[in-house]
Amino acid sequence: MEAVVTDGFHAQVSIYPDSETLSHAAAERFVSLSHAAIISHGRFATALSGGSTPRRLYALLGTPPYRDSIDWKRVHVFWADERCVAPSHEDSNYRLAAETFLLKAAISVENIHRIRGEKGPAIAAAEYQEELHRFFIDSQKPVFDLVILGAGVDGHTASLFPGSPLLQERTKDVVPVYLEKPRVSRVSLTLPVLNHAGHVLFLVFGKDKADICYEVLKSSNQKQYPAGLVQPVDGILSWFLDKAAAARI
Repeated sequence: MEAVVTDGFHAQVSIYPDSETLSHAAAERFVSLSHAAIISHGRFATALSGGSTPRRLYALLGTPPYRDSIDWKRVHVFWADERCVAPSHEDSNYRLAAETFLLKAAISVENIHRIRGEKGPAIAAAEYQEELHRFFIDSQKPVFDLVILGAGVDGHTASLFPGSPLLQERTKDVVPVYLEKPRVSRVSLTLPVLNHAGHVLFLVFGKDKADICYEVLKSSNQKQYPAGLVQPVDGILSWFLDKAAAARI
């Protein structure tokens, strides 16, 4: 692990030999943070991302020994973003988590707080904002114990894309994200919510991510990318990379 400090950007960077080792390390981090949160305030609230990168992590969480090391009755699962598709759709971030570990861990339906993207961006965003306010009733902003994120080759994270006016949003916790076809519109948490988390964990692997990892973690250009704008106010920022993604670090 190394600490990266670039022009006010602070991150703990861990480099692993391959994606499998990285995923096991991420599962261990998930377990340890869940224990700490439950001891501290009786529950563990996490926001997940979709895509291919976290799939192996989620699969590990659904199998021993990780599955049996977590008090799932006290775990509440949210999402950092979601595509506006049905929950059964192959592109649904909810479906990915459900198939890989939510069902296997037998998490109570009351503890699963999904974004109802099938209702469309505006309605889904408004309903999710209300859901967050009900759950985090004692906080001005939602404070997740752990947010799991990825970084696209363009530097986007969650569903916040480079150049989007949504990067300037400071009032809303959740926003609809309208994308032109063939891309599906989405719903996303905003930067202030991401930056109020206790721990933000980026998972990045593959040689196609080497350039963006350099731009965010080593250059002075990180503020040009949404991923580089994720800088927790009082929390910890961790980046887990495999050797290929860290080639330029």
